[in-house]
Amino acid sequence: MMQYLVILLDDTSVSYCHCDNPHKERRLICLDDLRAGILYAMKQNLMIQFVYPDYELPQEYIDLIDTIDHHDIRGWYAGEAPADVTVFDKSVLAGETPVSQGVAVLRLTKAELFENVEAIGKILPKMQRLNIVVTDIETITDEELKSYAAVLEGLASVLKDEYLAGRMPQLNLLTDRMMLDRPNHCNAGVENITLAPNGKYYLCPAFYYSNPDDSIDPQDIRNQQLLRLDHAPLCRHCDAYQCRRCIWLNRKTTLEVNTPSREQCIVAHTEREASRRLLAAIREQAVFIPEVEIKELNYNDPFEVRKEW
Repeated sequence: MMQYLVILLDDTSVSYCHCDNPHKERRLICLDDLRAGILYAMKQNLMIQFVYPDYELPQEYIDLIDTIDHHDIRGWYAGEAPADVTVFDKSVLAGETPVSQGVAVLRLTKAELFENVEAIGKILPKMQRLNIVVTDIETITDEELKSYAAVLEGLASVLKDEYLAGRMPQLNLLTDRMMLDRPNHCNAGVENITLAPNGKYYLCPAFYYSNPDDSIDPQDIRNQQLLRLDHAPLCRHCDAYQCRRCIWLNRKTTLEVNTPSREQCIVAHTEREASRRLLAAIREQAVFIPEVEIKELNYNDPFEVRKEW
């Protein structure tokens, strides 16, 4: 069931997920398209998530946006208004930008992640929730996967100390799986769609950023059943519930929206195992934690055991 409408306010709106935004020239969505998108959301009872560029919008846009309940997603820049979600890059790790006290998205490459574990550990306790997005995760190698596991181990140590001190910051790579007893995927095209600055609709911002010709009819999404979990042959059997199951990455790497790449699977299972270890460590210290069980697995790649399913 559709729940959200993402509206990209400008071609240079901040990217908050895996796909980089290649657009460099500003193109503000026209007021008529913005008004139509808001009306569509009202008729469909959808919550709107506005995604902002790095400049202040004209007042008539602000006035129109304020006519409806919504969430704001912004990149950090000087003079910004408060946002529900703030998107940072690696500059936050060098102390060049203020740290968000609320929900933050930190977009990093693999190399940036591996090089900045200590810095991430320092800002993590200051945040209510941190979502780390690795922008080139689909190219991870088996050797890099070992480094990724070490990163998770280091951040798990920080989280354990915070939990023992009575604080509970959230980190999507580790704490999400500890709180989930069912899948919590992105569900683009099933629970949310995107309105782009060109006035067309897309499954998610990544489809617009990578190919503006990939638009959809929001009232008649072709083969929509393939976007659902029950039509994903591997994912529907998987309990790495924190995995985003990114359909854009699926199509980019396997040409099928319902089939993940090996890289996406092994990364999700590496996170799952790190969450299992962290949960066990916290429980040993009798710290309150939801009664979620994460059983130990003898594999990291679901393709290895697909015949057993």
